Amino acid sequence: MLRAFLIALAVLAAPAAAQDFPVRIHHAFGTATIPNQPARVVSLSFIGHDFLLALGVKPHALRKWYGDHPHGVWPWAQTALGNAAPVVMQGEIDIEAIAVMKPDLIVGQWSGMTENDYRLLSQIAPTIAHRAEWGPYGAPWQEMLRTLGAATGHLERAEAEIARLESRFARIRAAHPDWQGASAAMVWAGSTGAYTSRDIRGRLLRGLGLTVPAAIDARGGLNVTYVRIPPEDLSPIDVDALIWLDAGGAVGRLNNLPLRNTMRAYAEGREIYSDLMLSAALSHSSPLSLDYALDRFVPLLEAAMDGDPATVVTTSQEAGILPVEASDAR
Repeated sequence: MLRAFLIALAVLAAPAAAQDFPVRIHHAFGTATIPNQPARVVSLSFIGHDFLLALGVKPHALRKWYGDHPHGVWPWAQTALGNAAPVVMQGEIDIEAIAVMKPDLIVGQWSGMTENDYRLLSQIAPTIAHRAEWGPYGAPWQEMLRTLGAATGHLERAEAEIARLESRFARIRAAHPDWQGASAAMVWAGSTGAYTSRDIRGRLLRGLGLTVPAAIDARGGLNVTYVRIPPEDLSPIDVDALIWLDAGGAVGRLNNLPLRNTMRAYAEGREIYSDLMLSAALSHSSPLSLDYALDRFVPLLEAAMDGDPATVVTTSQEAGILPVEASDAR
């Protein structure tokens, strides 16, 4: 019963067994019918190759997001990539280049694929876009993995990985009852943009029992999961745990951000600076990046949330964003 229920969440398949083909997957622009287990998968999602690699599927081509790692794959996924050398795409979706690859499956959750893109891509191969109820960038990591598991014939492996990671989140929540319902926000340091609870980063916070403020969510919507916070009013991000995401180079901006020194998060040492690697791991929130992210993030969150302003959040101290007097004292 449970297995059938899980399959129905993402897949409407004619056969009784989940690993049988054809498989039909509904999404925002229609239904993808996958006749056989695919061997030549093109991933257009900025983070989707991590999910495929977690299933043991090495994509024929992937869409690089950012960073300078081999084949566009970050360190936490390099072992899963092995010796594979996928074609690396970057920038806008190139329909002609994809057609030349002759894929038998195109996957585009978390890709920004438009309906026109889908119309053209689906003439090349079965194509999976985002689900309508989540918007282009609002899918939970569990459902992205579950959908890819069904589409590639690895649903059992997907469910096992989901169960493992959800168990880890549950253990963290149980060990930190004081976090439950506390406010938190992930904010891009380079432009003071916050991620809503619908974003994959906001969902990670929710998985730990934390709550993204309504003042942030109210600025977004189904298709908007990243919202700018005006420098003259930082109150929406003055939270119990403020996580600054940075790709490098925004420390000077943070130290000169007007009104930041008026925030409780600043005065009480509740800010967490996330360097390039941690920011990327949190932003991917994939089955392969989550373990790395939680290993580093949970101790930082403990320091920020312990209620003692004198407790050092080590990454914030190393980055140089602590108040001068606090930094000297610590």
